[in-house]
Amino acid sequence: MQVIKIHPLDNVVVCLEDVAAGTAITVDGQEIVTKEAVGRGHKIAIREIKAGEPVVKYGNTIAGATTDIAVGSWVHTHNVKTELKEGGEYTYDHKVYDLPEVAPRTFKGFRRKDGRAAIRNEIWIVPIVGCVNGIAKQIVEESQDVVTGSVEGVYYWPHPFGCSQLGGDLEQTKRLLAALVRHPNAAAVLCLELGCENLTHELFLEELGDYDSERVKFLRCQDVEDDVEEGVKIIRELAKYASQFTREEIPASELVIGMKCGGSDGLSGITANPTVGRFSDRLIALGGSTVLTEVPEMFGAENILFSRCENEQVFEKAVKMVNDFKDYFVSHGQVVYENPSPGNKAGGITTLEDKSCGCVQKGGSAQVVDVLRYAEPVTKKGLNVLSGPGNDLVSATDLTAAGAHMILFTTGRGTPFGAPAPTVKISTNTALYQKKPTWIDFNAGSVAEGEDLDAAGDRLLDFVMEIASGKQTKSEERGIREISIFKDGVVL
Repeated sequence: MQVIKIHPLDNVVVCLEDVAAGTAITVDGQEIVTKEAVGRGHKIAIREIKAGEPVVKYGNTIAGATTDIAVGSWVHTHNVKTELKEGGEYTYDHKVYDLPEVAPRTFKGFRRKDGRAAIRNEIWIVPIVGCVNGIAKQIVEESQDVVTGSVEGVYYWPHPFGCSQLGGDLEQTKRLLAALVRHPNAAAVLCLELGCENLTHELFLEELGDYDSERVKFLRCQDVEDDVEEGVKIIRELAKYASQFTREEIPASELVIGMKCGGSDGLSGITANPTVGRFSDRLIALGGSTVLTEVPEMFGAENILFSRCENEQVFEKAVKMVNDFKDYFVSHGQVVYENPSPGNKAGGITTLEDKSCGCVQKGGSAQVVDVLRYAEPVTKKGLNVLSGPGNDLVSATDLTAAGAHMILFTTGRGTPFGAPAPTVKISTNTALYQKKPTWIDFNAGSVAEGEDLDAAGDRLLDFVMEIASGKQTKSEERGIREISIFKDGVVL
């Protein structure tokens, strides 16, 4: 199959492979001859589209034609434009869809003292201010001998913040770092302070709340003569605490899985994202939780999610989240549709509406049960929507802070990065999977080759259980794991 028509209302098809000029394709019983070469992931008009008329994909308008487009023509940035505007009126039109029946599943994870489940048993160093990043690195390097038995690693999360910040930025840094300290995959945590930062010990404790003093330790570097030596001593103490945890059978209903896309292409919304959506529905049917973020990549497709909000209160929170993000763009003098990226466009994504309609496929068909602030923890079972930008590192860190045990990251172009939570890379096309075996964990390109989406969703559910039970992701194998904190204000 060379092309796919996603929805009966569509006036374009998407190429599943490169199509040469003069190729005859059959759509709805009609033979169409391509007028030019069209790349994989790009669109071909299957009906004449007059200037000013909508271009329809996924059954939704993704653009307006800027010129007459003949049948068989390539449809892209040269002949269409976005129709997104800063404003928008929304009404609650509730829709409910059935979830699949799934047999109970378990994974081999760790049970924390507070009852939470984890899929990794690691020791984390969280720098409270960027000035101590180098000290954290040295402590990690000199503590590798504690990685034995059930202790699976010692890691630190460098960042440039925690000082010279004001107002909302300092609040976001404080909330994000405290959320990382609380993350269940961290069996034990060393909070590394300098001693003169804006994010003081007292402020951080206020955000952190009650904590287990055996699990969480603090070191103020200005207070000791040899900070690295003292840090290594604390890590050894924390390793003794962490070693008490061993893997045991835990119901899949206790998993929290983040969902993200980046380096997307024209197949993202056809293969990988709907595969993740099928997985999400299955995990939720098992009683688990999934988290969807990237608010700017919901613009133009937000009604797909809004209609599935389980009640009007959740709907109102979702509308506020989207409008607040639009206001964020406008307040910085930017248009809301300044997206997709050059790589997205090269892969066949034409407008933000095109990208968004593919992006929200990761949310499957379940009800939206909650809308969360940046770095706010998941507390409700089901599909959660988390406020955060589209930037890969920022939003993946946000998902980790919200409590995601693991992140499913779909990509058509490929990317090597990993978040603190194990980050599973899912390719939209088989060529990428074959080209980048050290980046990509799971191939959803098989959907373009005939695999049923439900079968792909079942296969992904199996794979997630393997990762949750200890199988390392490609980014974990390579030690590629990092954080990035969202900021919006001045730096002093």
